[in-house]
Amino acid sequence: MANNKELSEQEVVRRRSMEALRERGIDPFPAAEYEVTGHTVEIKENFSDEAQPPRQVRVAGRVMSRRIMGKASFMELQDADGRIQIYVSRDELCPGEDKDLYNVVFKKLLDIGDFIGVEGFVFRTQTGEISIHAQKITFLGKSLRPLPIVKMKDGKAYDAFTDPEMRYRRRYVDLVVNKGVKDIFVKRTRMFNSMREYFNSHGYLEVDTPVLQSIPGGAAARPFVTHHNALDIPLYLRIANELYLKRLIVGGFDGVYEFSRNFRNEGMDRTHNPEFTCMEIYVPYKDYNWMMCFTERMLEKIATDVNGTTKVKVGDNEIDFAAPYPRVTMTQAILDATGFDITGKSEEELRDFCKSQGIEVDASMGKGKLIDEIFGEKCEGTFIQPTFITDYPIEMSPLTKRHRDNPELTERFELMVNGKELANAYSELNDPIDQYERFVEQMRLADKGDDEAMIIDADFIRALEYGMPPTSGMGIGMDRLAMLLTGQSTIQEVLLFPQMRPEVRAKKEGEDGDSAEAESED
Repeated sequence: MANNKELSEQEVVRRRSMEALRERGIDPFPAAEYEVTGHTVEIKENFSDEAQPPRQVRVAGRVMSRRIMGKASFMELQDADGRIQIYVSRDELCPGEDKDLYNVVFKKLLDIGDFIGVEGFVFRTQTGEISIHAQKITFLGKSLRPLPIVKMKDGKAYDAFTDPEMRYRRRYVDLVVNKGVKDIFVKRTRMFNSMREYFNSHGYLEVDTPVLQSIPGGAAARPFVTHHNALDIPLYLRIANELYLKRLIVGGFDGVYEFSRNFRNEGMDRTHNPEFTCMEIYVPYKDYNWMMCFTERMLEKIATDVNGTTKVKVGDNEIDFAAPYPRVTMTQAILDATGFDITGKSEEELRDFCKSQGIEVDASMGKGKLIDEIFGEKCEGTFIQPTFITDYPIEMSPLTKRHRDNPELTERFELMVNGKELANAYSELNDPIDQYERFVEQMRLADKGDDEAMIIDADFIRALEYGMPPTSGMGIGMDRLAMLLTGQSTIQEVLLFPQMRPEVRAKKEGEDGDSAEAESED
């Protein structure tokens, strides 16, 4: 526990209150169960002025405000659903000799942020506010730090907890004091539940695959590296679960999916976190055309389940997830945006075009990365409404089946929404010889300095040699989908605890409490 030299004046006062409660025989952190019979929102929704006798309830939550008016007081109690006013009468709550209990405990030792239980009846005040008339108050938990409660003066808000750095570092405070934050994460859970329902209704099986992997496969990304002491070998946090899920298709499952935590040792920005959640699904005897239809119907359902409509506002854009979505080939998208046809172009021609357009390139980039840079710079941000970009050049897609009509292309799509990739899908490559040759080409790129090139996974090749049926697979970024469905512009808003740079704390002269803690980054 922090010593007094590290505590603000308010924190010292609260600790004294804690000890004073103990001296009066009140445990500031009791362990006993407290049975709750009602919640704030439900109580107000079901209130009836005609109810006789008035409804008796037991509620629990945080004290968020207090107005002490002599023998009568009001406070606002916040539970998981919302807030409700509590009316406290000294003479009813603490009759006879217990008046000192009201004067000392309730008026002096109870702080904003403390947890209490309230037993009483529901009524409507003279001002029309549905409230609880307290008949018994039980202390449930002491708050030793003051909450940053918003204060208003001359129409301006003060002490609001709005700084993003503080909000993301102290999400527990953000959830308490900022209205609407909790709703984002309720919708996020709804989104996962809706997707699960959709997959389960089609008979597909949710599975788990390893997070620690001997080879970082399934995507082009830089991994986190760790070490297993007992085996004395390096291991990698997974960058994708694709190759394990396809092994299960080899094993005979009729459709598998997984919500996986993936880790990529790359940059952080408004749309990237080093730890993120991805869903991948693989269905045998299907192709990427089928997967496009499956995906758009799924997203239409999820949007409706989460928000009650297929439309959502993201910044200045209104996104409509109603199916169907347009299909545009990557070659056509680049041609439309730049007038440049990538068909048949050599690596040197692609590099020269990038330079002519001011697109940054380096010697490690092969044809696939050069085309990806062109699309990313010139096309990606223009697709606001959900749009499938299809038929990627083979150099960009080492795990994808060649296009049945053009061997220079692959049967792949990415779903673009609001100018960003949301989903990625293939007709999966199931030819082990072709797959091995693609891996070898990836190793050549690694030799040129591409630190995101894939490593040959010999066991995956062996699995394919046992035979894998025609299969379609799709991965979708769950954090980005949550951003879209909740109208957020940064990934940190949809992660309960996003990764942050190391915290540096310093006290400002002449200030106390949380507002006195300056937080910056290295």
